[in-house]
Amino acid sequence: MTVEKELQVAIVTGGSKGIGRAICTELCQSGYYIVINYMSDKDGAQETLAQVESLGGQGEICHFDVRDGQAVERIIDDIAERLGSIDVLINNAGIIADGLFMMMPPENWQSVIDTSLNGFYNMSRPVIEKMVRRRKGSIVSISSASSLMANRGQANYAAAKAGLNAASRSVASEVARLGIRVNVVAPGLIETEMIEEAPKAHIKSIIPMARIGAPSEVAQVVDFLCSDKASYVTGQVISVNGGMF
Repeated sequence: MTVEKELQVAIVTGGSKGIGRAICTELCQSGYYIVINYMSDKDGAQETLAQVESLGGQGEICHFDVRDGQAVERIIDDIAERLGSIDVLINNAGIIADGLFMMMPPENWQSVIDTSLNGFYNMSRPVIEKMVRRRKGSIVSISSASSLMANRGQANYAAAKAGLNAASRSVASEVARLGIRVNVVAPGLIETEMIEEAPKAHIKSIIPMARIGAPSEVAQVVDFLCSDKASYVTGQVISVNGGMF
């Protein structure tokens, strides 16, 4: 499908549900054409696209694995050629494989690192190449409160997300003079399927606001960071966590 080149294009990885879906529906209302990435949940991606279109937005679904650097680069080239630009990249894809560190199998460590941290590299490097040519662009990555505070059973997830924070700050310093902004949003406990089995009454007791956040509350911060209202904001890790720390 070919769209008008003056449209602003946003790629959202992991856009089939949860925070990713909320980001897609938020950004479409700001005028972005949304490329909704998914790896396995095609039905969920289709539902996200249906919600985007119900809000008057435009977009498409796009199947690829952020861990596969060669495939990602080919797809980014295709998106840029077909749609004319890549204005925004949201690195949202991530997985959890929780467990105590001393009993964690190597595949659980590696898969989490590969998705969140290597996925950031695989997506951001070729996208920045496109953005540099236009001297314009915004990259926002979704981290976690676990990257900033201790959380038992999430050494792999914390390592991946803390690495994401640090990498984003460094990349932001490299590309700031080229018109590209790089920021991170670190959600706390958000009402998604990731916390379906969590003890919610206990969770609420440790959050100063005494409630779990909504995906839309994360998406609105992301939308701000992608907008001209955040034109002087880069290299930041912004927590959205109800005041947990």
